[in-house]
Amino acid sequence: MIVWLNGTFGAGKTTAAHELLDLLPGSTLYDPELLGSGLRLMLPAKRLEEIDDYQDLPSWRRMVVDTAAALLTEVPGPLVTPMTLLRQEYRDEIFGSLAARRIPVRHVLLHAEETILRERIARRAEPPGGDPEAQASVRRWCLEHLGPYASALEWIRGDAHIVDTSRLTPRQTAEQVAEAVRTGAGACDIVQTPEPTAETIAAGVLLFDDQDRVLLVDPTYKPGWEFPGGIVEPGEPPARAGVREVAEELGIRLPRAPRLLVVDWEAPKPPGFGGLRLLFDGGTLTEERIRSLLLPGAELREWRFATESEAEDMLPPVRWNRLRWALRARERGCPLHLEAGVPVG
Repeated sequence: MIVWLNGTFGAGKTTAAHELLDLLPGSTLYDPELLGSGLRLMLPAKRLEEIDDYQDLPSWRRMVVDTAAALLTEVPGPLVTPMTLLRQEYRDEIFGSLAARRIPVRHVLLHAEETILRERIARRAEPPGGDPEAQASVRRWCLEHLGPYASALEWIRGDAHIVDTSRLTPRQTAEQVAEAVRTGAGACDIVQTPEPTAETIAAGVLLFDDQDRVLLVDPTYKPGWEFPGGIVEPGEPPARAGVREVAEELGIRLPRAPRLLVVDWEAPKPPGFGGLRLLFDGGTLTEERIRSLLLPGAELREWRFATESEAEDMLPPVRWNRLRWALRARERGCPLHLEAGVPVG
């Protein structure tokens, strides 16, 4: 298990984490910031200039998961992780990958009033023994994160168990966190899709409204919007897999097998294995069927209909390119064969 202590600078994550080690038998401090420091030493300066924060590095987010899994082969756990995490798509990626490895997460937000946060940051002396200019720079950096933290509070409050540290000592904070862990609070019950070990076949289904906007869904377990659908199970026909996934994810039972729009071969890109990605045309939904849409909370956070131009801003580039060609195939009434997103044949 991982006890993820979220919150902005000044909330008391680090001090509470050290106190928590005394209250959770077998626990170990796991600080992903050390991974970021290591990447700063190893990556070329040119790459580091392209990012504002090491959390923007895909390698850091993957290392957080891989290192946690490795540590849990050495220690009984839980891992106590004091780490600010404000980007919801990064939460999806990290927590979803942990779920795929069957590593449960308890997400706890340590929150404090902004006036108290500012007071704590003003007293912060880091690096210890450092020159005043360096310490002032760190304090400015912490203050700059109060705005993004306030913006992220809406999604974090809906995801995490909240402990208000405004008037708590570190020990009192740790005691409340320990009790929350014991009672199962903050559990992230997201879908647990095993990580692939070989090439896979995935079937997605495009569903439309009467304005020809396409339905997109927001998974809890990975970043970015997606089409309804999923991995084809061994021995399962792809079209039937698409019908099954639409029923499981949205509560919609398609009356017939959907028409194929695109077959796209996705090249292996470590750590992914690639494989075939199929998109089917599920047709236009009536207003009544749209009103009856259901979302499994452990798998999908939200749904919405989007125009082609809106979808470009919502989907990762690979999925957007696949959608673009699928819409062209729908217009022409003829399926397309893609390889790495490029039509062939």
